[in-house]
Amino acid sequence: MHGTPHIVSDVMTRTVVALGRRATFKEIVKTMREWGVSAMPVVEGETRVVGIVSEADLLPKEEFRDGDPDRRTQLRRLADLMKAGAVTAEELMTAPVVTVAEDATLAQAARIMALKKVKRLPVVDDAGVLRGIVSRADLLKVFLRSDEDIAAEVRDTVVAELFPAPAEPIRVEVYEGVVRLTGRIADTNLVPAAARLVRAVEGVVDVDCALSGPRRRPDLDPDLPDADTAVPPSQVG
Repeated sequence: MHGTPHIVSDVMTRTVVALGRRATFKEIVKTMREWGVSAMPVVEGETRVVGIVSEADLLPKEEFRDGDPDRRTQLRRLADLMKAGAVTAEELMTAPVVTVAEDATLAQAARIMALKKVKRLPVVDDAGVLRGIVSRADLLKVFLRSDEDIAAEVRDTVVAELFPAPAEPIRVEVYEGVVRLTGRIADTNLVPAAARLVRAVEGVVDVDCALSGPRRRPDLDPDLPDADTAVPPSQVG
């Protein structure tokens, strides 16, 4: 629906393979291979998420397999060394796990991923029960939106609301997600707001806001320069 931001439940993967706390190391590796995933939530009880195991949690076992690290490495990578000796999901998992709500916006989910430096988030309900998983790739799905759909939303939710009576018709063109606005408006002070609102439309890659003010009326505005011939400030003097 135009003007309604997508939320996590719109793009998340709903069929999620999860692990119990007692899942063994080899069982985890086998399941990842079978499902083609690089991380899995760890759950208990009624699928309540308690942690997550990723390939990064498994690699220390191979890394430290053929030798004892020196004292400096032991102090610097104590957590990895503990995982090298782990044999169950409970010992391997990262906990507490960073999760996201089903009704969070895609922008909120992206912000959490960036701040926490994670590639995916288990999606949970209010009780912490697993509902799905969302990845970076899922959040980028909005950029697959068609140019026609983006243009329609810009016309309906930005142009129609911000410029109900433009000096001349406003044209909205979208190519590869880049929106271009052209035409004349009564108040050019609204141009920054228009650019900001268009940029907030999901799927928009960039904005070219080429709106200008009304044409000069010689009989009513004798002292105003014509918008088409006015000299840019950078060329004055």
